[in-house]
Amino acid sequence: MNVKFEYLYRDAGNNKIWGEVVFSNSKNIDFKVLDTHIRKLLIDHEFFIAQKSNLPRLSFQISDQKLDHDWYEYSSIDGTTDHENDIYNRDIKEFIGSLKQASLI
Repeated sequence: MNVKFEYLYRDAGNNKIWGEVVFSNSKNIDFKVLDTHIRKLLIDHEFFIAQKSNLPRLSFQISDQKLDHDWYEYSSIDGTTDHENDIYNRDIKEFIGSLKQASLI
């Protein structure tokens, strides 16, 4: 079963945009194990920089430099029968490796 990684961008005005990417899970790693591992890597168990992990950037149609920043929030991970849509064709384990870099300030 594939894995859906859900995340969001919340600007300083609390406006939100949701995103999701579906990864393969070739090792069939349990979703609770994945969630725990992901949270351990993130800033305050929640935040990361999407561009450093090669996730699609989420943005509003109208940009406000006073409210915009680079931090994204991890929401959840779950199983899905949806097809993989990661443009780099990564397995979830590969993606988690990229989160190590995305969580460095």
